[in-house]
Amino acid sequence: MVATILVGMLCAHLLCFALMFLLISKRLQGKRMGMDFFALGSLLLGFAYVLQLAEGGPAWSVMSVVNHTLTLAAPIAYWLGSMRFFGYAAPLWRPLIAFSVVYVLAQVLVQWSLGQAARYAMLAGISSLLFLGMTLTIIYGVRTFAKDLYAEMVIFALLISGICVLNAMKFMKILDGGLEALDMDSSFQMAFYIYMSSLATVIPPSIVWLVLRRLTDDLRDMAGRDPMTQLLNRRGLSEALKVFFNTRNPAPAHLLLMDVDHFKHINDTYGHQAGDTVLCHVADVVRNTARHGDLTGRIGGEEFVVICLDTDSAGVMRLAERVRAGIEEQAIDVAGTQHPLRCTVTIGVSRPFASTQALEGAMRDADAALYRGKEAGRNRIELPRTPHFHPDPHAGRATPCQRTPSEPAVLSDGSATHQQP
Repeated sequence: MVATILVGMLCAHLLCFALMFLLISKRLQGKRMGMDFFALGSLLLGFAYVLQLAEGGPAWSVMSVVNHTLTLAAPIAYWLGSMRFFGYAAPLWRPLIAFSVVYVLAQVLVQWSLGQAARYAMLAGISSLLFLGMTLTIIYGVRTFAKDLYAEMVIFALLISGICVLNAMKFMKILDGGLEALDMDSSFQMAFYIYMSSLATVIPPSIVWLVLRRLTDDLRDMAGRDPMTQLLNRRGLSEALKVFFNTRNPAPAHLLLMDVDHFKHINDTYGHQAGDTVLCHVADVVRNTARHGDLTGRIGGEEFVVICLDTDSAGVMRLAERVRAGIEEQAIDVAGTQHPLRCTVTIGVSRPFASTQALEGAMRDADAALYRGKEAGRNRIELPRTPHFHPDPHAGRATPCQRTPSEPAVLSDGSATHQQP
């Protein structure tokens, strides 16, 4: 009787949380983070327990076959939902339908060849394997794609491993004692349903917590990024630098401040849409040229920033030259123009700095160098005026376009300007 009450409560929990997950997925709209999959998994498992109550005990019937199929389809839906939560485009209906058809045929074959006890043992055994796979996936995720959710994932792994162990024990009990091991009032079944009821109470709110945590992280990330280019803004650069400088003995950082040459002329000649295309192109070159771990940002208008981490002055100069040359060499296709546009950038380099508080000083340092580069002819790299900055002489001071201010600078499809710096 107590076990029947526990199963009834389990059904109510699962069906209520299925509705809650569905409502949350509707509110999330485009980015559902697997909540619709979790809703389906809870619904399938809830109906499976409803059928178990209606069945009353082990039996060979259509209801029993459907019950077993739904019981195993539910963790598969949860598994696929977890993949969606972490950004993997996992399909839903095709694998569920394929599994259901295969498992129905497997039940018929096992029932016909080995008997009813073997069919129930197969259910417990496959359930144990499924939850073992989920546990191993979570452990792998803690080391790779879910590092930011370390504590939560460890707790999930422990809870799900408990289901794995209980189903493995049920499998062994059925093999040893037959269908008597499935008696609802046995001590093992009581422990099993108490554990499952506890999970049905704990896990769904935990999933909601993970969704809220991810949404909060996304909002924080959006607040730290430029909406057009998705590069970091000033706030994002400062927060990322705090993380870097809070590590043990970080090396000094260097700042590259770059400005698109004659950007106002591009806007006035080809329109603001062309200007936005140029900015996005420059952002892509900066993002793809910077080393892994460097911080890339747009701090307003046509000004971009690269904060070089864990490198020396020579490495900073090499990176600056790669960025400058990459922007100069690549043509930009703009809608409404007959020929691709081209642009250049002038880059100012700061002195090395070793704290987040020194970021503004590095900005001023690089801005002064940038202004000198503009006065000297643009499309060049200008070093800080300091005896402490000594780039490798073999790297060369990257000033490949040492034009006088009166020399024309190519801006677009062959047109030129004599605009003063």
